[in-house]
Amino acid sequence: MVVKAYPLGMVRMINNNGISEDEGDSGVEPYIGLEFDTAEEARDFYNSYATRTGFKFRTGQLYRSRTDGTVSSRRFVCSKEGFQLHSRTGCPAFIRVQRRDTGKWVLDQIQKDHNHELGGHIEETTTPRPSVQQRAPAPTKLALSVPHRPKMKVVDEADKGRSYLSGVISFKRFKGAEESDGQTQPKAPEPYAGLEFGSANEACQFYQAYAEVVGFRVRIGQLFRSKVDGSITSRRFVCSKEGFQHPSRMGCGAYMRIKRQDSGGWIVDRLNKDHNHELEPGKKNAGMKKITDDVTGGLDSVDLIQLNDFSNHINKTRENTIGKEWYAVLLDYFQSKQAEDMGFFYAVELDSNGSFMSIFWADSRSRFACSQFGDVVVFDTSYRKGDYSVPFATFIGFNHHRQPVLLGGALVADESKEAFSWLFQTWLRAMSGRRPRSFVADQDLPIQQAAAQVFPGTHHRFSAWQIRSKERENLRSFPNEFSYEYEKCLYQSQTTVAFDTMWSALVNKYGLRDNMWLREIYEKRENWVPAYLRANFFGGIPVNGTFEPFYGTSLSSLTSLREFISRYEQGLEQRREEERKEDFNSYNLQPFLQTKEPVEEQCRRLFTLTIFRIFQSELAQSYNYLCGKTYEEGAISRFMVSKCGNENEKQAVTFSASNLNASCSCQMFEYEGLLCRHILKVFNFLDIRELPSRYILHRWTKNAEFGFVRDVESGVTSQDLKALMIWSLREAASKYIEFGTSSLEKYKLAYEIMREGGKKLCWQR
Repeated sequence: MVVKAYPLGMVRMINNNGISEDEGDSGVEPYIGLEFDTAEEARDFYNSYATRTGFKFRTGQLYRSRTDGTVSSRRFVCSKEGFQLHSRTGCPAFIRVQRRDTGKWVLDQIQKDHNHELGGHIEETTTPRPSVQQRAPAPTKLALSVPHRPKMKVVDEADKGRSYLSGVISFKRFKGAEESDGQTQPKAPEPYAGLEFGSANEACQFYQAYAEVVGFRVRIGQLFRSKVDGSITSRRFVCSKEGFQHPSRMGCGAYMRIKRQDSGGWIVDRLNKDHNHELEPGKKNAGMKKITDDVTGGLDSVDLIQLNDFSNHINKTRENTIGKEWYAVLLDYFQSKQAEDMGFFYAVELDSNGSFMSIFWADSRSRFACSQFGDVVVFDTSYRKGDYSVPFATFIGFNHHRQPVLLGGALVADESKEAFSWLFQTWLRAMSGRRPRSFVADQDLPIQQAAAQVFPGTHHRFSAWQIRSKERENLRSFPNEFSYEYEKCLYQSQTTVAFDTMWSALVNKYGLRDNMWLREIYEKRENWVPAYLRANFFGGIPVNGTFEPFYGTSLSSLTSLREFISRYEQGLEQRREEERKEDFNSYNLQPFLQTKEPVEEQCRRLFTLTIFRIFQSELAQSYNYLCGKTYEEGAISRFMVSKCGNENEKQAVTFSASNLNASCSCQMFEYEGLLCRHILKVFNFLDIRELPSRYILHRWTKNAEFGFVRDVESGVTSQDLKALMIWSLREAASKYIEFGTSSLEKYKLAYEIMREGGKKLCWQR
């Protein structure tokens, strides 16, 4: 018998006589085969059942169709399911409803037994839809589950007192503002765009006086600093009910922003007078503290309240450049992703007051990509180039086609050492503790300090865009001749000794020994000068350091909250589609050989198309060089390789006959992981017809994505190894599905391969 299910209070049942009877609140007990028109009806039915039985429920995981992405089944569970909160007991009670081809939802799995005491009739559980416009007051605790991760304590002793979110967030309740004495204040003038002030403190006092007359309290909101000298360029004063971190706040949009003028004064450039709550004219803002206009002074995001008897100061809180409305939307997005992707990881940083700060996330594909291509990581903060309203940063690697791959995304709350340290530690935890060999990031001191702390032993390289920006800023007054010689010094110096010599001659020639910026940048030359970087592996990044941002211009300062997630996913899918195309081409296209050398055929068989073309170019160029032995002692020989017709273009190659090791003064293999034309010339001279295996980096081969197993001995836990295997097999299976569904013939072939493989797996068991 199939029972038609209705929403709460409308459940109807068929009796033995075939007559339908209204059951009202008494309802029926859930059982397999119970049918509903929608998943919402199933949820309401289980809510009614839970209320009668004496427990509360939650909406659990949902599952999507691999064909069209629609929701195919849902779980509704006891509120005590799981262990993320102390109040939960791992209760197994649940129901699962599955969508049938008819569009109906049928209850196909059920567990009625609870592992805790049940109460009597309780208030019905409400499960409102996530919404930015209508947000519930912040609960005391909010559970954010990270797959396969127990609740974590503080990672490092140096970070005691700071919270890491990978299990449970505790909200600390703020003390409410004290009541004013109710005295009526003189009427203050209305603020308007263009209103000028002599100082930021004068503007703050003006807005406070205006707020007392109108009837609301003021907080000092975000401030923005100059990228040049760090001075404050603009400030926001907001209604105390702005945001949602405290139950008393309701997302009020009223604010006044002032901007610093070149004259040193301040002007109102943005203003919103509309409040979304009742006003209390005459209510005072007491205990206001003056703000200063220097780099370190002032308050930010602090209620302007009268200090009580138990406290004689206001704790300084960190700035937060992330709009408060972003958290609800992103957390809802993360939870939906986690339901369909067991490897999805996310974390939220908390400040000392329990408020949300920076956010990090990475899906299973990004985490798997890091196991393959996490040796070189770029922390891309392109948002800092301009007046970006979204502080979106990305961790980028480079795959075996030299394409950028996403290794994680983040919103950075502020540009402090604490923020970057938390972000780097969280990324490292998500990537199973795999530290990169080389790390590219901006040269700002907080980033440098955080990188040195979290990635000891990793070579830190400065972002090329930031170096170029500093050069334009500091060298624009110099003559063109200096710029030409400066570029020549950077990019034509083959060794560190040659660079140091040319640099010294340059600054002496133009009398720049006392130029502070040139002195500072020279002291940091190991982090940005090509001659110093060549000894470190930066596979995929050109010597000049320029590369295309992962998202290009699709995410910018104009990207709204509504568009961010869709553009983020579209850009990510586009990049991954490009990677799939290159995988297909590498396996199915055969590039032409330009020589008859066995080494060329060897590399065509192993390397991806992109990498093989680079190698092929070096091999072809090797025919334009002459090779002569200059030294020999035992198994060690040294060769001078020079270009025909140009004796100035030459490199020294050292070769060991005992183990076939070769090194070149150009250091191309150390930097790019590919042999240079000079070593290839020596190999040809010595009649070495195939490359030794050490010169075929696995990360550049066609099957690089399945090579993580060879690195298992590097300290990966059994739990992380299982996750890596799951992600690897899932990627392989997705390719079978993608290629196998392109035609009936390929489907039959893919099915036969998987069937035969399945037989072998079953036999091994």
